[in-house]
Amino acid sequence: MNSKLLFLGLLYFVQGMPYGLQSSLLPIYLRTSGLSLTKISLTKALYFPWILKVLWAPLVDQVGTKKKWLLASMSGLSLTCLTSAAVSPATNFTMVAVVLLVMNFLASVQDIAVDGVAVRLLKRREEVGYGNMAQVVGYKLGSVMAGGGLLVLMDTVGWASLFLALGCVYGMVTLCAWRHPALDVSSERQGEDKKGRGDILNPWGAWRELLAVPSTKWTVVFVLIYKLGEQGAVTMFPLFLLDHHMTAAELGFWNSVVAMTFSICGSSLGGLLLSKYSIQPLMMKAFVLRLVSMAFQTVLVGFQSHSTLLKGAAVLSLIVQHFLGGLITTLTFTTMMHCTQRAEERIQATHYSFLATLEVLGKLGFSAVAGWVVDAAGFQASFLLFLLLSAAATLHVWSAVDIGGPRK
Repeated sequence: MNSKLLFLGLLYFVQGMPYGLQSSLLPIYLRTSGLSLTKISLTKALYFPWILKVLWAPLVDQVGTKKKWLLASMSGLSLTCLTSAAVSPATNFTMVAVVLLVMNFLASVQDIAVDGVAVRLLKRREEVGYGNMAQVVGYKLGSVMAGGGLLVLMDTVGWASLFLALGCVYGMVTLCAWRHPALDVSSERQGEDKKGRGDILNPWGAWRELLAVPSTKWTVVFVLIYKLGEQGAVTMFPLFLLDHHMTAAELGFWNSVVAMTFSICGSSLGGLLLSKYSIQPLMMKAFVLRLVSMAFQTVLVGFQSHSTLLKGAAVLSLIVQHFLGGLITTLTFTTMMHCTQRAEERIQATHYSFLATLEVLGKLGFSAVAGWVVDAAGFQASFLLFLLLSAAATLHVWSAVDIGGPRK
């Protein structure tokens, strides 16, 4: 199992790199290169392939093997990085945008293939828990490395050298995937599943079959709402602290470094707990603890003094919120995988991509309007709304009948 987990962690690590590049490194680099805020904002549209990936997930499920799709997508990512090294965003922004759009498309294909491999490889309860820990932690580490880590080196190595190095990383991981026996096992199973099947799943006619999988309707609602209140608080509380309690440097250290470290610790703890305990009681307790944490933050936004005590309480709140957020993320992706494992194997990658797309939509959709809510209603009223949304998600978790492992 250690070999499988290390391999999956490596795949999810490189999968997180494009997000870190475009969410952390790219905006700052483009701004220092003199690009307008309008052009920088338009780069958010480059994430669009992630919203549409459920449309080509059936193709990955039904044509070829997951190994072939994985090798092809990562080879393509290596080539796009090498292409990015040859162009400059300061002089040819359009070309860079096109290359990054292709990178997101290839990363979304890689995501589908990796998730399909993980669903097939991780069968036992402890494997699913550890596997999702590897997924969440690996993705976060890849995002942090490509975003914050490479940003530190940007002035020293430059745009071209940075993308040359990333291209080499993708190339080495592609070679590792080509030789790893776990992908051969997954491909053999997939080939056996297809014997006697000549059908290609129609992406437009798949919804009824996907929703017919046991627990899917409950899980769809869950992944859409589970982060709403937390997402608003995580996005807006640092801005509240910037306005009232902390400098930008202090906030960068506590929110981006310390809190993210605790988020990874929470994700890791989630995997360890899942290897020993059932997921449903863990989910219930974690959501109640998060509700208490958000209530604490809601109280804090009522104070605007600059006392050391309040600053310490704010830092504690950030740490607890990110820790619980990391824990809940691992539990959530495990819930999604349990649900997907109840589907027929020929549609499992499509099913998981469907749930993952809705999970992204739920988070991004609320993040886009959270600032407007605060501008319109103020911090205190907005955090009360965030608290109510978190309470609704908690009630939904407590209403679940069965979110355990796959049915035999």
